Amino acid sequence: MIFNYITSVILIVLGLYTVCAKRNLIKIVLGLGITDYGINLLIVSIGYNNGGTAPIYAADLFNIGGTAAFVDPIPQALTLTSIVIGACVDAMALSLVIMINKRYKSIDANEIRRLKG
Repeated sequence: MIFNYITSVILIVLGLYTVCAKRNLIKIVLGLGITDYGINLLIVSIGYNNGGTAPIYAADLFNIGGTAAFVDPIPQALTLTSIVIGACVDAMALSLVIMINKRYKSIDANEIRRLKG
């Protein structure tokens, strides 16, 4: 379980480093995607319950007085939504990079900042 937390922190830090240190716009978009994957892994890992079952009503699992261990479905639903939104944001960002490349003939962030017009 601790491996998931360590991996998610590594992915988040690696993605943020890529966004801050690189000047290539495609690498910046990939860094944002890596950060998104790390956050999704962290959310799913937080919602994990060791030995838990799916939160579905069944006669043998539903015991009014007992303690049935269920996995929390909210982080899974949020992560699924985040994956869809992340894919759309990545596609939109890459389309903007294509338009910037067509207009300025470069995908270097420093070079684009120097251009006026």
